[in-house]
Amino acid sequence: MMKMAKNFTLIAALTLAFASLARAEEATPAPEAKPDNEVSYNVAVVSDYRYRGVSQTREKPALQGGADYVNNPTGLYAGTWLSTIKWVKDGGGDGEVEWDLYAGKRGNITADISYDVGGLYYFYPSNKLSPSANTFELYGQITAGPFSVKYSHSTTNLFGFANSKNSGYVDGQFNNEVYDGYILNLHVGHQNVKNNGASSYTDYKVGVTKDFGVVSVALAAVYADTEAYVGKGKNLGKTGAVLTISKTF
Repeated sequence: MMKMAKNFTLIAALTLAFASLARAEEATPAPEAKPDNEVSYNVAVVSDYRYRGVSQTREKPALQGGADYVNNPTGLYAGTWLSTIKWVKDGGGDGEVEWDLYAGKRGNITADISYDVGGLYYFYPSNKLSPSANTFELYGQITAGPFSVKYSHSTTNLFGFANSKNSGYVDGQFNNEVYDGYILNLHVGHQNVKNNGASSYTDYKVGVTKDFGVVSVALAAVYADTEAYVGKGKNLGKTGAVLTISKTF
């Protein structure tokens, strides 16, 4: 009789446990399906616009913003982005804006590995540089968890460098949460400027990003091992701290 009572107690306990689990699963809402077409916008203010380690604003702040469209079923996307700059004038040209236009496709190779391929046109209105600062690059990126590797290849002269068509930039990144929403950002990249060896260099970044809901805040130390990029007597690749406050909506 005692054995039957124990069995009954065990069965009752298991029944209650499974019932509780079922209720918990029913209470957990299913993730919302993404719409076929999405449009998002982004704005930011940065203490120094660093691109591939080199300051584009003479170590001064910049205003930035853009818009993105993605077709989720196919992974096709397109977007535009703008930033205030100063380097074109430092190079003897004109214009204080960089305007980027890009399009591509992203998707998954496996459950854990994704890809992103596309093209990016850097447009500098009224830049007046010769060769022109306007540049077009093709790019491809592979991401596995927190790691990603990307290669960008110019099909035009690169940012005003003469005879620099077919220049390439390769970079590796590691972005991973380290504590309570704080994302560690590590980056190393190498810019090869075709037929302009003295202007080729490697750049590095160590930073942290935190999304506070209202805005996202990032702080990073950035460095490029070159003294070939100078603006108003400043080495634009020297080690510097960059603060970014941004919002995507």
